[in-house]
Amino acid sequence: GSHLRECECPNSALFGTMSAVPASWKDVNDFDWKPQAQGLYDPSFERDSCGVGLITSIDGTVDRSIVTDALKILDSLYHRGGRGCEENTGDGVGMLCGLPDEFFRQRAKQELNVDLPPARRFAVGNVFFAQDDHLLQEGKRIFEDTMKTLTGLSLAGWREVPVDSKCLGRTAKAFEPRIFQPFIIAADDLTHREFEAKLFFLRKKATNAATFTAGIPFYICSLSSRTITYKGMMNSMALPQYYLDLGDTAFGSHVALVHSRFSTNTFPAWRRAHPYRYLCHNGEINTIRGNVNWMRAREGVMSSEVLGPELADCFPIYESDQSDSGILDNILEVLHLSGRSLPEAMMLVVPEAWERSAVMSPEKRDMYKAMSSVMEPWDGPAMMAFTDGDTLGACLDRNGLRPARFYVTKGNKLVASSEAGVLATIPSQDVVKKGRLQPGKMFYVDYKEKRIIDDTEFKEMMIRKHPWSEYVKAQVTIEDLGKIKDHSSRKQQGGGSMDSHTPSFGSSVGDGEYMLSLTRNREFQGQRYTNFRESTRLPLLRAFGYTQEKLEMIL
Repeated sequence: GSHLRECECPNSALFGTMSAVPASWKDVNDFDWKPQAQGLYDPSFERDSCGVGLITSIDGTVDRSIVTDALKILDSLYHRGGRGCEENTGDGVGMLCGLPDEFFRQRAKQELNVDLPPARRFAVGNVFFAQDDHLLQEGKRIFEDTMKTLTGLSLAGWREVPVDSKCLGRTAKAFEPRIFQPFIIAADDLTHREFEAKLFFLRKKATNAATFTAGIPFYICSLSSRTITYKGMMNSMALPQYYLDLGDTAFGSHVALVHSRFSTNTFPAWRRAHPYRYLCHNGEINTIRGNVNWMRAREGVMSSEVLGPELADCFPIYESDQSDSGILDNILEVLHLSGRSLPEAMMLVVPEAWERSAVMSPEKRDMYKAMSSVMEPWDGPAMMAFTDGDTLGACLDRNGLRPARFYVTKGNKLVASSEAGVLATIPSQDVVKKGRLQPGKMFYVDYKEKRIIDDTEFKEMMIRKHPWSEYVKAQVTIEDLGKIKDHSSRKQQGGGSMDSHTPSFGSSVGDGEYMLSLTRNREFQGQRYTNFRESTRLPLLRAFGYTQEKLEMIL
């Protein structure tokens, strides 16, 4: 990692020896430029190991102190963030918070001469554009043209986010984007769920059009009626210095997630700073390559009653140039917008260890077994904090290899972080409860009920939600396939007999059935196969590119 960190600095002697670097720093228009795969570096190996913090009013009260305390937590995580040879160029920091209603009403009136509708009927996002004026205008045009194809959305105007670039290091400054906020109004006949779905379609379609078709720098940090993300390639202390919005006394929230990034063996970028749209994360997703491959394969059969046929226009679901946690955020977003609660979606992608647990109830095990047919685990050492503005929570991976400490105060606030003592302003006598997350466990705040839901209560609610045991009984397993009737004497589609030893692809009976017929007690090419499990299955599966785990996943 150290040689990569030297490469981040334009003054480094090593930087100039690398291929695929900008010819001139003045020519850089792409705010998240990174080198191509070369030597020991490959962008597909991007990982994070960082500092995470969260704070919220358990009853959902909006208060300026939530934002100021979140910034104090971020200051305490300064040592967790990575930096290059420049002290003021960091791997990335950011804050995800509730959309500050009062603040944006003031800004819209003063800067755009617009009176905003009630809360949840308008959305605001932070969009990164290139510094080049032509590319900036082209990015805006693509965004606006895309929005015109979606009924029920209207653009009230663009606001340029006020920033102070003096706090940025030379490298961060070289890749600094222009940042604008679109104010989007929902039509009266749109429900809130439909509004959020339209915003998702807008973001995905505009991003695909800008990056994949036009090839211009374009990134939407967040676009929602509930939350907003401020982030960048700086250190922890510079975030409120750079984003002047965060210093405004009218900027309040009921929830805030903060993150200080250490990008393991990667090149930092503005877009890869955390938090993302729902998630911030400390750790690594070690199964990311398999997870990504399976998500890509699923796109051919994905559907959603909530998102409808327009979901297919948003493929690929994940952003391939993001880090592992950025890709997980993409998946979490689709699961949530498709109708699952955010805690349920988190439990689906980060389950606890259930397969060989001697203490887990059969009902709970059946729940996880049924869920495993929908999504394989995104596994690795990870502490994750998540919010959609309507709930906030945190969970730990099944091995518990990343710490997570939490405190509940007399003032009805919840504070949690990847380490203890991040908010020194809390007197010890004000702490009514404290503890740590256990492996595979989670908690979340229900703002409607104004209380914390612990892991046991949440999992019990989920067990009662569906007849999981019935789902498991109805599942088809590899062993069940061995019981299928022998079809080795079947006819070809044209009516003639088919050689019992030669697969005929495109025949009237599926080729998979022919493969299964070979697993019965019979001779095949001179060899006697008498056991489906031990003798025939693996050679056939390997010959056709499958493993037992893959077939179980498909079934």
